[in-house]
Order: sequence, then C-alpha cells, then structure tokens
Amino acid sequence: MEGSMIDLSKYRFDTSVDELDTSKELLKTQKYKASVNRSYYAIFHALRAVTALDDFDSSKHSGIIVFFNKTYVKEGIFDKEISKLIDTAYRLREKADYQDFYVVSKEQAEEQIIKAEKVINTIKPYIEGRWVKP
Repeated sequence: MEGSMIDLSKYRFDTSVDELDTSKELLKTQKYKASVNRSYYAIFHALRAVTALDDFDSSKHSGIIVFFNKTYVKEGIFDKEISKLIDTAYRLREKADYQDFYVVSKEQAEEQIIKAEKVINTIKPYIEGRWVKP
C-alpha cells in the first residue's frame, strides 16, 4: 500500500506541473480566466500530492485545503505564507469561474502563476523526501 500512495503522490505532482505549464500557455494566448483556473488546479493537485502521502483525500476542495492547513501548516511543516497563497488563489479561481461578467486581467493571471510556482516549489522538496523509502 505504501508504494501505491507514493505512486499516487508522484502522479498528482506531475499533474500539478502539467497544469502550471498549461496555465502559462493560456496566458500567452490571452485566455486569462482559463489561465487562473489552471494555476489554481496546479496548486490543488500539489496539495493532493502531499495529502496522498497521509492517505487523505476529499471530494471537496475545501476539505483538501482545511486538511492541508491543519496537518501541515499548523504543525509547522509549511510556513503560514503558503496558506495565504492557497486561499487567495482559491478565491480568485472561484470569482473567475462562477461570477458573471468577472474579468481577469493579465496581471492577475501572471500573479496566479507566480503563486502556483511558489506553492509547487515549496511542496516539492517535502514530498520528494517522503517519496524516498526508508
């Protein structure tokens, strides 16, 4: 079972990186709403790569975020800054996806990509360390 959770974590992390690449491509084609969406999903899949290692998943985004904050941020594994990045990315994605007439600027899309990169780069060393079998 241990190996399969590591495999799942790796798969989710790879998905996260792919979503970030997609977000950057969408930015280049001025698809700012879609870029913001993919940047958020890059973060979300990175979080799920972490939670997989503790055999946790949730059908709701908020469930993943709450578990991540409670288990990893509150316990000091990750700095509180990551929690703020996650929260603002989540809120912007919600507005972009669900509010009628909400316009996402190029600057917002660029900022969302930067946030996703920070989250991914913060998470990467932690999960790589956990992927190593004892």
